[in-house]
Parts: sequence; C-alpha cells; structure tokens
Amino acid sequence: MPKTDTILSTKSLHYFLQLIDTMNYTQAAQILGITQPALTQQIKKIEHAIGTPLFGQMGKKLYLTEAGKQLQTGAIQLLGTINSVVSDIQEFTQADKGNIAIGVLESVDSDLLRRFLIEFNQKFPNITISVSYFNRKDLWYNLDNNLIDLGLLYVPETAKKSQSNIQNQYEQMKVTQERLTILTHNSKFKAKKAYPVSKFLGKNWVLYPDSFYLTQLLKDKLGSKLNAKNGLNVPLTFTSTKQMVDTAQETDYETVVGESYYQLHQDEIDLTPVFLKGVPKFTTSIIYRKGKKEVPRIENFLAEFKKFLQA
Repeated sequence: MPKTDTILSTKSLHYFLQLIDTMNYTQAAQILGITQPALTQQIKKIEHAIGTPLFGQMGKKLYLTEAGKQLQTGAIQLLGTINSVVSDIQEFTQADKGNIAIGVLESVDSDLLRRFLIEFNQKFPNITISVSYFNRKDLWYNLDNNLIDLGLLYVPETAKKSQSNIQNQYEQMKVTQERLTILTHNSKFKAKKAYPVSKFLGKNWVLYPDSFYLTQLLKDKLGSKLNAKNGLNVPLTFTSTKQMVDTAQETDYETVVGESYYQLHQDEIDLTPVFLKGVPKFTTSIIYRKGKKEVPRIENFLAEFKKFLQA
C-alpha cells in the first residue's frame, strides 16, 4: 500500500474538496485547470492510499461515503491549520510579499474589487491573491476557520450573524453604502424615487436564488408565495448579476441589484432604477478577524483599498 504522506498532499486534498463542492468531475477539473482523467486518477490514488472509496454513485449523481465525510472534515481542518501556520510565518515578512485569500458573497458585485486588484497587482506583483465565491453560510465558515483572510459581503443593519459577534471577533471596513435597487420597465416611475410595495405586486421577476440576500430582502417586503395572484412570480433565477439584468432587459421581467452595481453599469442598463419603501440600507463591507491587520500584507492591502475607494 502506498504511503499516505506521499498521496495526501495539500494539492490532492484541495482537489478532493473541489470535487465535493461540485460533485461533478468535469466541472471540478475545469475549475482546477486540469484534465478530468488527471482528477479521476488523483482521487483514485487517495482512495487506494486509505483503502476505501470516498465517493459513491447513484445513477449519474456522486455522493460522499462515510469515509469521504471523515476525510472532508480532516482535510478542511488540516488545510486551515496549514494556512494559519503559513500566515503566522509570513507575518514577519515584508508587506509586499505573501498570499491573500479573499472570499466574496456570491450575490455581491465584485467588479469594483476586480478593478482594484488589477491596480494592486501592478503595484505589488509579489503578493498573490485568490478570490473565491461563497454563499453566506460558507463564507462565515471560511472566515471562522481562517481558510480565507478577508470576506466581502453585504452587512445588513440587523445581521443574522449577531452584531456583537462582528464587533467582538471581527473588524469591518465599509466599501460602499448599498440600497436594494429595483430595475423596472415602468416608464412612469421616476429614477431613484422610492415606491410602496403595492406598485410591484403581480409583477414577473428574474432574481437571484432564494438564499441570496437581495432576494430575501425583496421577499420580506413583497411576500414569499411564488406563482400566486399578487404574489412574487419568479419564472427565472440566476446567480450571475449580469445574466439577470440582461434577461430583465430582454423580457418584461423586473429585477433587483445593489445600488453600487447600478452605478457602475448604468450606461449599459436601459431600465429605470427605483427603490422600495421600507427596505433598510445596508453596506458592502470587508470583514476580517481581529488581528489580521497585524499581518503586514493585509494591512498594506486594506490601506491601498481605502486609497482606491477615496480616489
């Protein structure tokens, strides 16, 4: 039997966790930038090393075996520990070297961050940055377990993750002030004006999935009954903001975005931006564990981002 220390490398564990995320060999291989046979071979090597299957198959669908679930837990803990140790070592290095892992809430438009990263990379080419997208639960999990350094997410006035927890364990840097912005076909509406719920009942919508924060905000006001008279009728959902907006413009459907997204892309949008009365404002913020700013490259990154936002 092969030695497990030659098989269970950080790279192989990363491949294993990526396959769990997609439960699809083809998609996982594309994300990892390798061929499907190479990924399949890597998983088989791990299974051979530990002596038991990690994945089962029911029809065309993969599922984790009990052994796979145990390895998943161990792999997450191990990679978190390794990242933490590497971070601890790099704390004593220069501010212009090292790695930064950023997690972005999947419904947050990250174009502003992308533009900044281009400038930052040109100025600090020896700092490598990885950006990953998560739902809210997974984003907090990765922050809590030190699997990412920074999180970019919506922070509502009343967050499910208690404000005391954010204040006690995390620090926050506000990036943009946000407001739920409805993009409507109604030409009688005045841009940037707030309208009551009654003006939007019975409309067809193209939205983010139910788990996305902006969809939850809208449903809190319009009601969550799908396909009901005067309810929220959502024939199409997308995780991509651009696809959602493009679809709204090519149909008679209404949609919602964050105000900052509209401001960045208003020249490409023909729909009228309006607000919904009674929906609280919120922010797009960078969240990070207390103590992270003591890492020179993180402190440098946040300082440069603040300059970029003020420019």
